[in-house]
Amino acid sequence: MAQIVPFRGYRYDQKVVGDISAVVTQPYDRIGEKEQEVYYSRSPYNIVRIIKGKPQPGDDGENVYTRAARFLAEWIDNGVLRRDPEPSFYAYHQEYGFEGERFVRKGVIALGKLEPEKVHAHERTLKGPKEDRLKLLRATEANFGHIFMLYSDPARRADGAVAAAIDRVPPTIEATDDFGNAHRVWKITDQEVILSVQKALVDKDLYIADGHHRYETAVNFMRECQKKGWRPAGLESFDHRMMTLFNIDEPGMTIRPIHRLVHGIPGFDPDGFIEKAREDFEVVEHPNRAAMEEAVGSGKTKHTFGVYTEGKFCTFTLREETLMDRLIEGRSADWKRLDVAILHAAILERLLGIDARALDEQRNITYTRDPDGAIGAVDSGKEQIFFLLKETSPQEVIRVADHGEKMPQKSTDFYPKLLTGLVITKLEIEK
Repeated sequence: MAQIVPFRGYRYDQKVVGDISAVVTQPYDRIGEKEQEVYYSRSPYNIVRIIKGKPQPGDDGENVYTRAARFLAEWIDNGVLRRDPEPSFYAYHQEYGFEGERFVRKGVIALGKLEPEKVHAHERTLKGPKEDRLKLLRATEANFGHIFMLYSDPARRADGAVAAAIDRVPPTIEATDDFGNAHRVWKITDQEVILSVQKALVDKDLYIADGHHRYETAVNFMRECQKKGWRPAGLESFDHRMMTLFNIDEPGMTIRPIHRLVHGIPGFDPDGFIEKAREDFEVVEHPNRAAMEEAVGSGKTKHTFGVYTEGKFCTFTLREETLMDRLIEGRSADWKRLDVAILHAAILERLLGIDARALDEQRNITYTRDPDGAIGAVDSGKEQIFFLLKETSPQEVIRVADHGEKMPQKSTDFYPKLLTGLVITKLEIEK
């Protein structure tokens, strides 16, 4: 259940830093060396110095984590970051383009009580990223990035209360990300609005859309603190985590598909592959890419995949869902009806011999969000097949998570990402 509370966030003082776009970043796991250099060059106060700082020669007693703590302390002391005087919720809107349309995704930033047994996850986590984030959390005792949470409320009660509170009110924060998407935040202090949002969400289940490593890191840190006998000295402490909550029943919630490319299949015969697929799939050849994409997009209620290989544009549509019952055991019907699960079991493994271990090790698979580049890679001979997928719906994510199951690898791309540095939480701990 969603136990959320308002908090006194730290925010950049625009009089000091100028354009907020210059100091915020994509989530840490989307920052490579190239992006890191760009963020460093934009501003001496860019949050990248804290969430993903550069290692320095001779790092030993001082390192990226101790420097992060020092930057945070200095920026607070020097007024670069200022704490809001009143506990607040923060409405967060993202305006973005997707498949030729414009959307606005609307959420609320709040502190959520850490209750791992009550929160549904849909992704597996890795040890390395959790260790890295835990070191940063120990050093700074602060939250910088979001946990992207989903919930379902067809009545949209919280959304209505927030919408009324910010109607015709200028945003508190405005920023544009690296992809041209607009991010707007409104600080909400009205106690009636805050109470309305809390009441609307108190009986809702929460599902992690993005930020699984950050959530598990927060839980691990909470347990460390409890083991040491430390106690929360306020609401902004180790037993709560900053999260942003989005209603899947609110217009503007989309998930981008992650497509697949296949390479390294010995003796691959495109015509033989297509012919073999006809046993379980209705195969249609199309005159061009546009026709293939239209056929995939129009088959919303069917399991239809775009397939490009050796200059041929095709669609494969599964004839009988019962095939998955024969191929997969120990999974729910909802999991077995996912397009990604069908692709993996009925095509990649059954027809091409790419098993689960090969998928985990990415031996024969390349993941992409770019159909143009994917088709070019097949034409160049670098890849052998391009599979075009439809997007996974938020409802599918929730149904799978309700079974306690994890989604297949690379099933979802929640776009745009939530910007890091818009609002920061500093933990108050009695030691």
